[in-house]
Amino acid sequence: MWLQTRMYLLIIAMFAILYGVIVGIGTLMGVGSAVTYIILAFVVVGVQYLISPALVSWTMRIRWVKASEEPELYRIVTGLSQKAGLPMPKIGISEMAMPNAFAFGRTQRDGRVCVTRGLLSILNRDELSAVLGHELAHIKHRDMAFITLLSAIPMLLYWLAWQFMWGGMFRNNREGGSYTVLIGLAAMLLYFITNLLVLYGSRIREYYADKGSVKMGNQPHHLASALYKLVAGDARFKGRPEMKRVEGMKAFFLNNPSHAWNEVREIAHIDDNRDGRISQDELMSLRQKKVKLGFGDKMMEIFTTHPNTLKRIQILSSYT
Repeated sequence: MWLQTRMYLLIIAMFAILYGVIVGIGTLMGVGSAVTYIILAFVVVGVQYLISPALVSWTMRIRWVKASEEPELYRIVTGLSQKAGLPMPKIGISEMAMPNAFAFGRTQRDGRVCVTRGLLSILNRDELSAVLGHELAHIKHRDMAFITLLSAIPMLLYWLAWQFMWGGMFRNNREGGSYTVLIGLAAMLLYFITNLLVLYGSRIREYYADKGSVKMGNQPHHLASALYKLVAGDARFKGRPEMKRVEGMKAFFLNNPSHAWNEVREIAHIDDNRDGRISQDELMSLRQKKVKLGFGDKMMEIFTTHPNTLKRIQILSSYT
């Protein structure tokens, strides 16, 4: 209920802003061109939504595998899909050494779950199941469609701001012309705010997918341990070409690899016996503690698609 309530409030806020923009422009300047921009924004987002699976596959160099090639991977995904009530997704492997996992697809029937070769090399079966459960939860919750729809709103506001400030929208309207710059500045401010709200929505979806994995029967400490290993593995790629190559795909990943170098030091404090994983007892002990992030970490989280990994792990501790 806590996650759902926040999502409903976010949706209401985003579309209230959009409604306010439409009414404001319509009142001051006339509705025609504003409607055109709204239609154009949703057309562009629709095209992006249709072609994005092909772009992700190409960028990540995914090889779709059969059950005979990866029987264990297929067994895990098949079992989780049945628990989640999902059609069997396509399963792919990216030969990247950087550990991570991601899911995408236009609909539940078009679901695709992928892991990197680096991920398969560091997780045990329980941890892998927890990660795959997280990715299947994204498909079950239709997160790709949800975030794509919300992203149309800041896109629209950016176009409106650009047009009002530099394109001379309604410059032939003498009464409206005096409002042009102010409307453009307001649209740019709202673009910035709504973009932050889309990122906030993305972070909520990550928490929701974590909970979805637990609902499929995965133990919270297995997902916490997988996140720890993932962050530690990604941190080794800081500054390397492979990290730069996935820059545009980070929103699809289980975590944000760009922040791994900072996060691994925070999470290491949970690993009391320094064995490179998080046990159930270690996760339970975190439940009694209060996670405090520095100002820099808080600011960094605001501008990213993923929540701070230590915060995610602490919330996982509440599911034990």
